[in-house]
Amino acid sequence: MVIPEEKRHTRDYGWLKTSWLFSFNDYHDPNNLSFGNLRAFNDDLIQPGKGFSDHRHNEMEIVTFVLEGELSHRDSAGNEGTIRANEAQRLSAGTGVIHSEFNRGPSPVHLYQMWFFPSRRGLLPSYAKGDFHQDGRQDRLQAIASGEGIGGMDMAADATVYACNLGEGKMVQIGGKERMLFIYLTSGVIDLERREVGQNDQVRMIGEANIRAEEDAKFIVIDMPKMKW
Repeated sequence: MVIPEEKRHTRDYGWLKTSWLFSFNDYHDPNNLSFGNLRAFNDDLIQPGKGFSDHRHNEMEIVTFVLEGELSHRDSAGNEGTIRANEAQRLSAGTGVIHSEFNRGPSPVHLYQMWFFPSRRGLLPSYAKGDFHQDGRQDRLQAIASGEGIGGMDMAADATVYACNLGEGKMVQIGGKERMLFIYLTSGVIDLERREVGQNDQVRMIGEANIRAEEDAKFIVIDMPKMKW
């Protein structure tokens, strides 16, 4: 299923422009609560000097990937860090953690934040960050975070997050019979099983995908085991 850009739930608060791809905050759609282990995918643009003050999370794996700018994190477990373009962080909320996230840089920060249901409950809160150079995802899938031992940052969720920059005419393959795939296009155009997917479109599907770039494209893929309903 291809979900077009205009189906995103977008809000502009001035300091924050955000698109929620799943029910989030005061946006509630009982038919759009999650997909597999993926509970939330937010496309955020945060202005300099602004951000999210102290708030609490528990029993959630949260992965943040920065496309432009920088984001600073601080939490009640004593973790601090700043991630910049092509860097990511993973927060395991576990039994409960209070944290804040601010743009302390000179320009807006554009980021994707992904929330996953954990595979194990009752873990102590933890934090990690990683640097993911663009060369590592040119015409191939680059693992950003995985709870399946694929690579990137470890997380306690049965899913793997990939980034990919695909040159025109190039192709990657991912998924399988017992896999669920979520794809979000940052830029460009891809062909997915004879369907065109453009900037800010999303794909939710089960099975294997052959992704071909109709023009230079950048996208995120989340690969998860098929849920046993």
